[in-house]
Amino acid sequence: MSIKKILVSQNAPRVLTQYEAVTEKFGVTFEFRPFFKIEPLTSREFRAQRINVLDYTAIVFSSRHVIDAFFSLAEELRAKIPETMKYFCTTEAVAMYLQKHIVYRKRKIFYGTGTPESVVALIGPKHKGEKFLIAMSDTSTGDALTSQFSAHGLDYTTGVFVKSVSQDLKDVKLQDYDMIVFYNPADVKSLQENFPDFQQGDIRMVSYGKSIVKAMEEAGLRIDVKAPSPEAPSVASAIEQYLGSL
Repeated sequence: MSIKKILVSQNAPRVLTQYEAVTEKFGVTFEFRPFFKIEPLTSREFRAQRINVLDYTAIVFSSRHVIDAFFSLAEELRAKIPETMKYFCTTEAVAMYLQKHIVYRKRKIFYGTGTPESVVALIGPKHKGEKFLIAMSDTSTGDALTSQFSAHGLDYTTGVFVKSVSQDLKDVKLQDYDMIVFYNPADVKSLQENFPDFQQGDIRMVSYGKSIVKAMEEAGLRIDVKAPSPEAPSVASAIEQYLGSL
């Protein structure tokens, strides 16, 4: 079976160079369509978790969506975040985004290199006594991060601040595609909600990231291409490598 039409479950990236190279090399067509959108929890939904953000002395952030939701909910709940609050972010980009909501001060904002280990290393002995709130989305298990916090004896709680909402995909004819790329467990949830009778058949499936693999397997989807890998760090390179092997 030849691959001609590929559906990517995200918005088109600003730079399409990699995808254009695959199109030119193999004659395939890429179409981009997000399967879900991110929305902040309502104050009622957040209260159901019985979390008081003022009980914590440090917040852990891994995404911009969660940062926006955190400060929006704090304002709605009239929880004035103290200037002494410390923020630990997974990357520099996430840390810099905090400037949208607070005055950026190096003494209370710390960022890692994208791994749970780098965040825990930032905490070290100096900040081990803090009470941490790990801010998450409803599709994130956070297992890699929480296991590191537990292993180092840190006092933490996880809290969900944003949720994934499935997009209406009824106008999409999935059988017109030879390959579909998934990034997030919410993509699978949206697929099941929009197409409860979906049968994969000959459609090739691409998983990007570890979190999506379990969701796809539980949904009974066959994964034909797994990314990233040392040889194929991006979706485009993984697809190029796969097409080259056919």
